[in-house]
Amino acid sequence: MEYNSSRPQLIIPEYGRNIQNMIHFCKGVEDREERNKVAQAIISVMGQLFPYLRDIEDYKHKLWDHLHIMAGFELDVDSPYPVPAIETLNERPQMLKYPKRSFTYGHYGTWLEGMLEKAVAMEPGEEREVLTLRLANLMKKHYITYNRSSVEDHVVLGQLKELSGGKLELKEGQELLSIQELKKDIPQVNQHTKKQVRKKGNSGGNKKRRKR
Repeated sequence: MEYNSSRPQLIIPEYGRNIQNMIHFCKGVEDREERNKVAQAIISVMGQLFPYLRDIEDYKHKLWDHLHIMAGFELDVDSPYPVPAIETLNERPQMLKYPKRSFTYGHYGTWLEGMLEKAVAMEPGEEREVLTLRLANLMKKHYITYNRSSVEDHVVLGQLKELSGGKLELKEGQELLSIQELKKDIPQVNQHTKKQVRKKGNSGGNKKRRKR
């Protein structure tokens, strides 16, 4: 019995060993015209194995690139696309640049602060007033979700004013939603689940103590 561990390593495992063997056979075909026909047939089979690649722009180019890679860049055929350079495959990807931005209040996040900036940039009027009220309610919801079970409205409104540079305030008569109303949309942890977690934690601690 022959095991995979004793066989040559697959270059692109997704295509399987049969495709790799077909490419190896293609490299050994001496007649160039016949070798081109075999390569075209292999490309056709590769496309049938992964039909979703057809949704990718210029998917045929991708298949030909994979063919050359699996052939170790040693397949001499009339490819409709340039053979990829080995150097480009060995290049290390560039480091991702992560946005560096400090949080004034971590529980609000940068995206909410970004929405406040958008609101500040709007022309004064009813639309901006409605958006300001909604953002203030969202701030209150985030506050009770990530920090405490309750919060005074004046705290949220003070932070709204601070984050907006003093440009966003509720107009007279506007009020924030109550904590009970906001909590309706906050997922609640099942009390039975909480008890099970506590039991598991306690049982683990008891077992350790017994072992000692």
